Amino acid sequence: MGRGLLCLLLLQLVGLVVAGGGRWRWQEEFLRLPSSDEATRWAVLIAGSNGFYNYRHQADMCHAYQIMRKGGVEEQNIVVMMYDDIAHNPDNPRPGLIFNHPSGPDVYAGVPKDYTGDDVNVNNFLAVLLGNRSALTGSGSGKVVASGPNDHVFVYYADHGGPGVLSMPADGEYLYADDLVKALKKKHAGGGYKSLVVYVEACESGSIFEGLLPSDISVYATTASNAEESSWGTYCPGDDHDAPAAEFDTCLGDLYSVAWMEDAEAHQEGRLAETLRQQYRTVKNRTSDEGTYTLGSHVMQYGDMALAPQSLDLYYMDTSPATANDHKLAAAGAKGSHSYTVSVNQRDADLLYLWRKYRRAGEGTAEKVEARERLVQEMGRRSRVDRSVEMIGGLLLGGAKHKQQVVRERAALVEHWECLRSMVRTFEDQCGSLGQYGIKHMRSFANICNAGVPHHAMAKAASLACPSPPPYSIQGTKSQRVGRGSHGKFIT
Repeated sequence: MGRGLLCLLLLQLVGLVVAGGGRWRWQEEFLRLPSSDEATRWAVLIAGSNGFYNYRHQADMCHAYQIMRKGGVEEQNIVVMMYDDIAHNPDNPRPGLIFNHPSGPDVYAGVPKDYTGDDVNVNNFLAVLLGNRSALTGSGSGKVVASGPNDHVFVYYADHGGPGVLSMPADGEYLYADDLVKALKKKHAGGGYKSLVVYVEACESGSIFEGLLPSDISVYATTASNAEESSWGTYCPGDDHDAPAAEFDTCLGDLYSVAWMEDAEAHQEGRLAETLRQQYRTVKNRTSDEGTYTLGSHVMQYGDMALAPQSLDLYYMDTSPATANDHKLAAAGAKGSHSYTVSVNQRDADLLYLWRKYRRAGEGTAEKVEARERLVQEMGRRSRVDRSVEMIGGLLLGGAKHKQQVVRERAALVEHWECLRSMVRTFEDQCGSLGQYGIKHMRSFANICNAGVPHHAMAKAASLACPSPPPYSIQGTKSQRVGRGSHGKFIT
């Protein structure tokens, strides 16, 4: 009798919900089942570098957070990962503030600190993406992408990269392309999203997805560059048009990143709808310097092209329905919303920073001496990395074969990824960290693997190329970074 009465009451509640439309919100919550068709938007935003000379990566990421919030993505559904050593860095001429445009607002205000410092690592990034709280380490917020089969996920990664890898703040820690793609496949197999979009700002970022990302797991990705070229920093000191304030010695943003974000803001503020494909084309045009590639890169797209017509409102924007005329206005507005600026190769942005620090320091001061030492040491370190890799390639592959940038059309960088990891570890154990500059040589190590060179041969070649202990890079060691406080990575 009691059970029958309970069933009757539940049926009456259902009737009230149906009759009352959207007014009976508490009944909807009470009766909602796990299989609800309601979609939720999620975002993962990560800056994978540290050090003030990498200011632009955290500026990009903080700006992205502001766009997510302006577009209505709930704060609890946005996971932020950044080293957080920029805003309060002693080198910051505007303490507590971060800018992504010379005349733009502070983008640091209100940004949550979900994972900072050493908690920004490969393990935590993949755990966050997969929604696996039990795999997290450190003292982060514990926030993960707990998305379901009806949800839409946006991932933005700003950092240094090399063929097949993206950097992390810790020296020698890399997110390998196969690990990222495996995680995406796993999340798809587990019903972790309806559609997922990835934007990657890094050198050779096309190699992260080239020949690896399937077209049937509902993932659409765009990258700042193809598999063989650098991406570019922008709003840099010395720019004739949009240089930062004179007291800044570093670039404020990255070209691909500010292109998609400023495009998004133009549409958001104008309430003009835009699709993934439309934004891709706009960003591609700006990042290529209007198709000239004089100071720019080839923006690429990978994965499920069926997602390209989707509205950005599914991921991070909130615009009113647009008419056909609105779409034309949106395209025109995006094209005229910025001026083209002088850009700096991502791998040379740190040299620009070190050079300006040297130029700014007073003659005869200790600061001048230190700045010169840092610049000279970094240039020397780059030269040593180049010579070591070239020598190893010559020893293992012979002749000029090792110099060939073997790019297998539409194929993955390497056949055996574990071989690549092993070769890189062996090199770094003997010759020191590749660093943000040296990871450009990842294709050389991939060529060694693809040629079937055994591990013991690599170890012997590395010992011949690097007979003495390696000098420290601009990144330094973990203990050195701690010892220097918020300065982050330093030459010693």
